[in-house]
Amino acid sequence: MEKQRSKYLNLLTDYAFKRIFGSESCKDLLIDFLNELIEDQGRIIQLKYLPNEQLGKNEEDRKAIFDIYCQTDCNKYFIVELQKVRQAYFKERSIYYSTFPLQVQAQKGKWNFRLNPVYTVAILDFVLFDEENNEDYFHNVKLIEERTNQVFYDKLVYKYLELPKFNKPLHLLETNFERWIYLLKNLPTFKNRPPELQGKIFDKLFQYAEIEQLTNKEMEEYKKSILEYSDIQDALEYAKEKAAEAGRKKGLEEGLEEGREKGLEEGREEGREEEKNNIAKKCLQKGISLEDIAELTGLTKEQINRLK
Repeated sequence: MEKQRSKYLNLLTDYAFKRIFGSESCKDLLIDFLNELIEDQGRIIQLKYLPNEQLGKNEEDRKAIFDIYCQTDCNKYFIVELQKVRQAYFKERSIYYSTFPLQVQAQKGKWNFRLNPVYTVAILDFVLFDEENNEDYFHNVKLIEERTNQVFYDKLVYKYLELPKFNKPLHLLETNFERWIYLLKNLPTFKNRPPELQGKIFDKLFQYAEIEQLTNKEMEEYKKSILEYSDIQDALEYAKEKAAEAGRKKGLEEGLEEGREKGLEEGREEGREEEKNNIAKKCLQKGISLEDIAELTGLTKEQINRLK
């Protein structure tokens, strides 16, 4: 379980996320959240949930299982995903998932290929875009024409929310969109509802997110979801510690190797200087001129004179 007993659900667990955004009784919460995301791209009044498991045309085809999949009254399709761990090909996965709502629109017989908009919304508990600007937590991705930087197709949209980058304090929240992001990240830390998070929608959110409202069966499901979430967080922390340890070890080894190489090089240089000096001494004993000794050894006349 969580380190301290929380009054409210952790929305980053699978159970709480689907309870708040994926149930018929809380449909208005999802509508409000999506309207904040799409801004002026047409308001959603109603929506219907679609089966979250999507199959290919054949049994051998790979299927897709969405967290939340819905269609709005204005015929927009939304895939809403909660992703807790970064995957090697997460962007590719987003694109692959978005093809399913496109395919279901295909009509038999004569069809002009007109498509309705498809939105993929990814709520990420990790950083996907490794950019220097850590405040840029919301990314709106569309197909563009590279030369003109103009939108080529505006009906296929990918929206990524990087929660770790959102660090705005509660008293500085300005919009409902920011309040939603703050709640997604911080809801289980509240002992009581803050005055900054008021309004009809948030009234309902806090009501349905209160842990004491859960039945015994729901509580068992939530505990299981919390345990899975904690296991993931522990595994990530362990991986970070091992990576840091490996980095320190590599740095130490490189430092030792650099020291050894430097010592060997200094030893080799001293040996070469000693060899030059011995050759110069023998040449002096044989009466060879300073000019010839300097040319033979690379020593200066001053260095040779000091050997006499």
